[in-house]
Amino acid sequence: MKILKFGGKSLANGKGIHAVIDIIEDKVKNGEKITVVLSARGNTTDELEEILEKAVNGKNYQSQLEAFKTYQIADFDNVDFTQEFETLDKLFEGVSLLEDYSKRIKDQVLSQGEVISAKLVTQLLKEKNINANFTDSRTLIITDAQFGDAQPLDKLSKENVINHFQKYNGTTVNIVTGFIASNTKNETTTLGRNGSNYTASLLANYLEAEELQNFTHVNGIYTADPDLVPNAIKIEKLSFTEANELAYFGANILHAKTIIPLIEKNIPLRILNTFDHQNKGTLITSEASEKGIKSLSVLENVALINLEGRGLLGKVGVDARIFKALADKNISVSIISQGSSERGIGFVVEADKAKEAKSILEEEFESDFYKRDVSGISIEKDVSVISIIGQDLSTFHKPYNALIKNQVIPLLFNNTVTGKNVSLVVRKEQLHRALNVIHGEIFEISKKINIAIFGHGLVGGTLIDQILKSSEQIEKRKKINLNIFAVANSRKVLLDKNGVAQDWKNAINEKGVSYTVEDVIRYADDHHLENLIAIDNTASQVFTENYINLVEHGFDLVSSNKVANTLSFDFYKELRIKLEENQKQYLYETNVGAGLPLIDTIKLLHLSGENITRIKGVFSGSLSYLFNTFSVEERPFSEVLQEAIDKGFTEPDPREDLCGNDVGRKLLILARELDLSNEFEDINIHNLIPEELRAGEAKEFLGRLKELDVVYKKVKEEQKPDHVLRYIGDLWGDLSQEKGNLDVKLVSVPQSSALGQVKGSDSIFEIYTESYGDQPIVIQGAGAGAAVTARGVFGDVLRLTEKG
Repeated sequence: MKILKFGGKSLANGKGIHAVIDIIEDKVKNGEKITVVLSARGNTTDELEEILEKAVNGKNYQSQLEAFKTYQIADFDNVDFTQEFETLDKLFEGVSLLEDYSKRIKDQVLSQGEVISAKLVTQLLKEKNINANFTDSRTLIITDAQFGDAQPLDKLSKENVINHFQKYNGTTVNIVTGFIASNTKNETTTLGRNGSNYTASLLANYLEAEELQNFTHVNGIYTADPDLVPNAIKIEKLSFTEANELAYFGANILHAKTIIPLIEKNIPLRILNTFDHQNKGTLITSEASEKGIKSLSVLENVALINLEGRGLLGKVGVDARIFKALADKNISVSIISQGSSERGIGFVVEADKAKEAKSILEEEFESDFYKRDVSGISIEKDVSVISIIGQDLSTFHKPYNALIKNQVIPLLFNNTVTGKNVSLVVRKEQLHRALNVIHGEIFEISKKINIAIFGHGLVGGTLIDQILKSSEQIEKRKKINLNIFAVANSRKVLLDKNGVAQDWKNAINEKGVSYTVEDVIRYADDHHLENLIAIDNTASQVFTENYINLVEHGFDLVSSNKVANTLSFDFYKELRIKLEENQKQYLYETNVGAGLPLIDTIKLLHLSGENITRIKGVFSGSLSYLFNTFSVEERPFSEVLQEAIDKGFTEPDPREDLCGNDVGRKLLILARELDLSNEFEDINIHNLIPEELRAGEAKEFLGRLKELDVVYKKVKEEQKPDHVLRYIGDLWGDLSQEKGNLDVKLVSVPQSSALGQVKGSDSIFEIYTESYGDQPIVIQGAGAGAAVTARGVFGDVLRLTEKG
């Protein structure tokens, strides 16, 4: 015989209940001998509890009760629930009058859900000419008198079950109510959380069934709850030992008590999906899986109790007193953790037992309070327990560090004696994020990186296209899933937790909404997005005011916008303090050399103790092109400048390049990388624009470009032979002091020198150090262009994912 158990979601109106009938009918037609155990249908149990609470609090419960009855009857005309409905009417009326109810009354109320469910299925099967027999488990399973969580009396229960099945056998399909039982006084009791699974397990044991098949709304047991972790993977096979661990630590398909009766008789348990007949589900047997298993389980509806006191230092047996005091009142402690000094002890109990537990402990430690050995007992509500089954402590630092990086700080930590299971208590609002972060770290699946991109002009737009084009390959090679969940310009943002698509430009126009950065932060929080990166591709000083807020809400930063690094030194320091406090990173390699590895090289040299004595070079790709071309070609300066404008090398108003401020900002960024506290005002900048052309609109300036020809013709002619013009940044002086000397200027250099040989729009940087003497480290390459800069930003993103 096989025992089939169907859960509430499987039995819900519509597709569910019909699928259940089809499954039973198929098995009967195939000649299988089966017994069916049922939960209450849909949300019946929760609804009955809600109605009960309304009744006891004097609220109007009748309308919800009528809606409940309507749902149960639905389109099922041939089923009579008069007796069950009358029982509920009387019970709720009594509770409403007395404004009170006992656990005994609650069990009577809840039991009607399973009775209604079993009566309905029995009738529907009979209509299909199946020999179904309604079986009230209260006549089979006898328990103690602990209402709400009764324990079966095995000898009596087994005897009843065997007698019943001897009477109703052969072609009979017994449809058994799960969850409910009765005590020796014939009073209704219930078997506690997941009690229907327990009923099925007990029947399997007593009848020595061939297999217990538990039908749910998912395809088996997963590495985590798929409702909470979309990337969860189905586990094909488990051992009873592993299943028992999962059940103990809260896997919602299993119940710890469910496993034990099956282990006793070595009965396989198969977890199946009512809505997917073809799926083979998860098989649980006595055979151990070869590699062991890792899975995440969650315990909800719990509270954390903390007992603290300096006087507990060195006292023996404090935890024993806690366990005994609570056990005497039938309160179970699921997880406990303490410091070696016993100065602080935290433990987890069921949420509805927390206040009672606190009162019991206040009484137990009354004399300790008086002696001031105990300073306080507190309850932390709204917490959840995450247990990592099969997690070895030797590698636990990976998920733990990932949690901290995502600003999830566990309130309590506990591991088993074997060191193979680790439990964490986290705040309930952080549960989704914590699960996804841990799951991404411990399983060989892609780690999801959620990216918000601010600014989608030339660089930002190119970056988005580069990420979308490369994401599939990166996921294959690096196991990193780059998910752009936000794309924003100065007016609108496009938000999609699953990631923007190739048509993001149209989508932001059609679906984009006005926003603040706070809205993007809230969206990430509401959707429990982990591993957050904010990318600033704007040139906005105003946007940099959001950096600290983003960091404080869990975002790492990547920026092609150099403004933040060139604001006041006070802001520069404050941002880095906040980054350290929140364990976040800020990468900005493209701020100076576009895609060239300049800042990383300087950081590495500086951190290694190398004394950098000077940095100079051509910092601007646009000005590099301008003077490289002008120096070697016999053409007017204005003509070469117009060509640079036409090729997109300069800003729309080329004065932004010619004024030298951009080169000055880049030079200042490098100075600050060497821990120099220079401000922008300290830079000596040679402005390439004559005084009379600095004011006015861009259009006016562009019409007067020829006025520059006389100036630069003279400069060019005054050079020594075989020299060329270069516009450079130069950081020099005693760089071990608080500040260095920063010059931005037009110079004439030998054509044979490193600076003189630069071609096109390349940038070049010479880094002089004490060790290398007069021979600088030279970094040279493309210093401008949207594709190059975007690729550099992309590189920073990938560096962050690996560091994370």
